[in-house]
Amino acid sequence: MSSDNDHIKWFRASSPYINTHRGKTFVIHLPGDAIMHYNFANVINDIALLHSLGVRLVLVHGADPQIELHLSQLGLTWPKSKDQHITTPEILGDILSPIGRTRTDLEARLSTGHSPLQGLDTLVTSGNFVRARPLGIVDGTDFHHTGLTRRINTEAIHLQLASDAIVIVSPVGHSPSGETFVLDSHELAQQMASSLGAEKLIFLTPDEGIRDSDGNVLNEIQETQFQDTDIAQSRDQVTLVALTTQACLGGVNRCHILSYALDGALLEELFTRDGSGTQVIRESYEQLRIATSDDVAGIIALIAPLEEQGILVRRSRELIESEIDHFMVIERDRMVVACAALYPFESKGELACLATHPDYRNDSRGELLLQTIETSARNQGLNHLFVLTTSATHWFLERGFVEQSVDVLPDKRMQLYNFQRSSKFLQKSLQE
Repeated sequence: MSSDNDHIKWFRASSPYINTHRGKTFVIHLPGDAIMHYNFANVINDIALLHSLGVRLVLVHGADPQIELHLSQLGLTWPKSKDQHITTPEILGDILSPIGRTRTDLEARLSTGHSPLQGLDTLVTSGNFVRARPLGIVDGTDFHHTGLTRRINTEAIHLQLASDAIVIVSPVGHSPSGETFVLDSHELAQQMASSLGAEKLIFLTPDEGIRDSDGNVLNEIQETQFQDTDIAQSRDQVTLVALTTQACLGGVNRCHILSYALDGALLEELFTRDGSGTQVIRESYEQLRIATSDDVAGIIALIAPLEEQGILVRRSRELIESEIDHFMVIERDRMVVACAALYPFESKGELACLATHPDYRNDSRGELLLQTIETSARNQGLNHLFVLTTSATHWFLERGFVEQSVDVLPDKRMQLYNFQRSSKFLQKSLQE
């Protein structure tokens, strides 16, 4: 086997995300310029990989550049009023044609044998899932066949997803009277995600994400943060953040803005700790933060059952109060649902008192706390993180810790070691 095993480490580290995403519904917006980009073959392969890992996928595609190109070849234009296209009856057919070709192209790409779907009989489906209504006359301008989403047939889409199909939705809707309307694909993607109660809404863009005024990509922002002057607010960014914020308010768990031009950005965002683009969330009712004295009672209530079982070492209220600065907590609706502590010993740090409430043990909160403690340890200049455990050895081994003899414990920590508990000593390097 090759000594270069970074791909093995990456695959192991991605396993919690694979388990979390399986069976969840993602709505991905594919703009027309992404479909024309040279990296789109890789994007399609990554989408196919998501499907093979059990993610339920709804792909909402755009086709603006394809439409503009087709109309220009015919000597026609697609007029606008206040950045909104006007779709007249005369050009409606010439607009629907490239939209249809784009959808067919996506179906063909997802059906190819040269992808993670190779050897699988994958169903790719589309249909009249969207009811539309006319945008109408705005400020004296008749937008004709430019429309707005009226209703989405979520039941039909869920049936397709339950049949393991990838659903493709074009920016077209029909009215009950049989009229056809061209829709804004970005708004359609947002309404699709909200209507389906999707786990994620993902917008692929030319840029790597939302940038601040210094040009740095922001890993995560909330609606209130976007009002800060430190965040660059181009028109496209304002639109995307507004749509993702609406999606979050509509029940979508997380929204993402990332690059279609960067190879692997989709996988990096979804399966790594640091991600690739910008995650947009509303103000969260669940927060990870440094503990305060107000959290002592919550920490005691959380760890007491584990102390009774002998999983954790008993800690008095006085001890926790005196060491509260070492703790991190996850709070949900004013309740401490998880905690962990970091104690520095020379060049090493001890991860201690890692605990999660029984009702919240299936959503990677322990993983999040571990990652946060690792980051804090690095920021303090520590080279290694270690843990003493009697019952969670395999959990830590799966996350890069290595079992070692207690003889290599830091001297000050060795003086506190309880030989009667026979805790196993596991250590992880924090150096890249």
